[in-house]
Amino acid sequence: MNRVMLTGRLTRDPELRSLANGKSVTQFSIATHDYRGGAEKAEYHNVVTWDRLAEICSQYLGKGQLVAVEGRIQTRQWEDDKKVRHWKTEIVAGSVEMLSGRRKKDYAAESAADALEAQAEALGVAPDADDEGAEQEAVAIA
Repeated sequence: MNRVMLTGRLTRDPELRSLANGKSVTQFSIATHDYRGGAEKAEYHNVVTWDRLAEICSQYLGKGQLVAVEGRIQTRQWEDDKKVRHWKTEIVAGSVEMLSGRRKKDYAAESAADALEAQAEALGVAPDADDEGAEQEAVAIA
């Protein structure tokens, strides 16, 4: 049985590519930690996702985020132009679960949107519902 389950943090943002046949593929790496003999040892794992999962990972995952990955281990080999043989071992993920909530970029985007909304209200561009009620009360009093 070829089954891998890892929990770790992304070491970089996922890279989304579209292949000529229309399939989407995302590559990223995660760091896991092992505690043996009172010492901590980090391991780095390359992860590959395909199709819809690749698009979701690209959209919602970011560097530093804690994830749980389940899939299978795969080793590829190829020869380069100089006839040197290369090997790459990676995890082909079947599922990826976000464990640390939204990524930092989402919070930054949300706070930027709130700041723009506050600026618009200050300039009177987008009146708030409470402001309309105050205006109606002022007209009724007059």
